[in-house]
Amino acid sequence: MAEGIKTIVQNRKARHDYFIEETIEAGIELTGTEVKSLRLGKANLRDSYATIKDGEVFVHGLHISPYDMGNRFNHDPLRVKKLLLHRYEINRLSGLIQRKGLTLIPLSLYFKKGKVKVELAIAKGKKLYDKREDIAKKDAMREIDRRLKNY
Repeated sequence: MAEGIKTIVQNRKARHDYFIEETIEAGIELTGTEVKSLRLGKANLRDSYATIKDGEVFVHGLHISPYDMGNRFNHDPLRVKKLLLHRYEINRLSGLIQRKGLTLIPLSLYFKKGKVKVELAIAKGKKLYDKREDIAKKDAMREIDRRLKNY
């Protein structure tokens, strides 16, 4: 990534389970203890997804662990978090995900100029045979690289 960007966490499983058609960057509305916990790298994107409701985008299933020194001001680890996007971006996303089989998946969380950002993907789910095909291609490429290295 570019200079000044520090990755917090990535959803590695997303690229295995989905065809990524497009990615966009979005801000995220967080509390103070959530940001402090993210600075320590305590987050999990597995099984998270985004929805559009009443013209706003929300991310579900994003687990941010409670901050150790947070006492009574700590947050709920699985609360639904609002994503910050421009109106035209939300309208465009809404139109795209209404097509059959498309969904919004967070790929990564990172700090950019001190702000937490989410890399959001417009994705289509892979079938089992697609996943097997990808694994076979990776294995073939690995074997080719191994043989070329020996020459």
